[in-house]
Amino acid sequence: MAKQNFPIKKIEYEGPETDNPLAFRHYNPDEIIGGKSMKDHLRFSIAYWHSFRGVGLDPFGGGTITRPWESKGSEMGIALKRMDAAFEFFEKIQAPYYCFHDRDIAPEGKTLGESNRNLKTVVTHAKKLQKATGIKLLWGTANLFSNVRYMCGAATNPDAHVFAYAAAQVKAALDATKYLGGENYVFWGGREGYETLLNTDLKREQDHLARFMHMAVDYAKKIGFKGQFLIEPKPKEPTKHQYDFDVASGIAFLKTYKLDKHFKFNIETNHATLAGHSFNHEIEVAAAVGMLGSIDANTGDTLLGWDTDQFPTDVKDITLGMISILKAGGLGSGGLNFDAKLRRPSIDLDDLFLAHIGGMDTYALAFKVARQILKDKKFSSFVKDRYSSFDSGMGKEIESGKATFETLSKRVIRMKEPVPVSGKQEYLENLLNSYLY
Repeated sequence: MAKQNFPIKKIEYEGPETDNPLAFRHYNPDEIIGGKSMKDHLRFSIAYWHSFRGVGLDPFGGGTITRPWESKGSEMGIALKRMDAAFEFFEKIQAPYYCFHDRDIAPEGKTLGESNRNLKTVVTHAKKLQKATGIKLLWGTANLFSNVRYMCGAATNPDAHVFAYAAAQVKAALDATKYLGGENYVFWGGREGYETLLNTDLKREQDHLARFMHMAVDYAKKIGFKGQFLIEPKPKEPTKHQYDFDVASGIAFLKTYKLDKHFKFNIETNHATLAGHSFNHEIEVAAAVGMLGSIDANTGDTLLGWDTDQFPTDVKDITLGMISILKAGGLGSGGLNFDAKLRRPSIDLDDLFLAHIGGMDTYALAFKVARQILKDKKFSSFVKDRYSSFDSGMGKEIESGKATFETLSKRVIRMKEPVPVSGKQEYLENLLNSYLY
């Protein structure tokens, strides 16, 4: 692999006091914390679609970003050069993982057969680069939303031909993910929803979506793919009513169709806020039922109504998310994938490094703060004390299932009015700030 695409040295850890913008201030991949390196705790991943296919598009204008490896050659030739550039970047930014959609890494052909051959060629090249660098695939997925054939959805499309085409495409993407040693496989239903019920059979579409996922589970077993299946919820954009609106609706769908044993959630920060939730809320909802799988690490802009996919820089927000992740026991085979894109005017090569450095440092600092908060137990002790009435007596009977309306009524009628107890929200918010500032 010719390393000449980025005239930038490997990004190293230089500590909080450094004034070098091309160095880590908080992320030290080799630092051992709790018996594991920070690299293994955080499992950072680079999103191929934004970092190497993003050109600065937004809803109101075309691309602004050009890269030297994109300038000359056939589509397949450029795809292979792009892959070389990507792995050079992965190494220099010290990211142990990457993620991709099938159509990110290989151009779509005129036929499905041609598309599959293109994918196989690029995947074979990626396998060699993985072996040479030690970079791994966190997860793969299929783009079932960009092509015009998917304008009315893929698995939920009213045309059985489109459903079948999507199934064939996912089969190839699963084969590629297994071949590359991918540790997970993601389903993001970008157009699995509807615009109006005037032309939609909602029940039938959801049945079809579930059937599609069961087919994927069956095929994964057949080929021996051991990776974790993940669903990535998104509330809106592009369709008005997405079937995977948020984690809670996703849990209901998976349990209704008996898929919950096979799937966990890939939670994106920006999608959580678009659904009207906080990042840590979505993590807690997934963790409560043992279905927290992975994180798409980005953020949105509260003043804008679309999925802006910015790099995370708010340490407080990410600390709350990291507390929830650590309480849940971590992400298992998942990781922190930077599903984030450069701002439209950020067109220089070093901007790609600066953006990821900021995101990685933000998560590393939040990780350390969250560990200290959990170690001190000030918050957990407060919460435990707040619910202590359920640890004995009447409360314990309620939680154990021994209490009934009748027994509780007999008890309460002889008791005085409950005495209100302060929730101390302001105290706890101040306490959190004491760890951050």
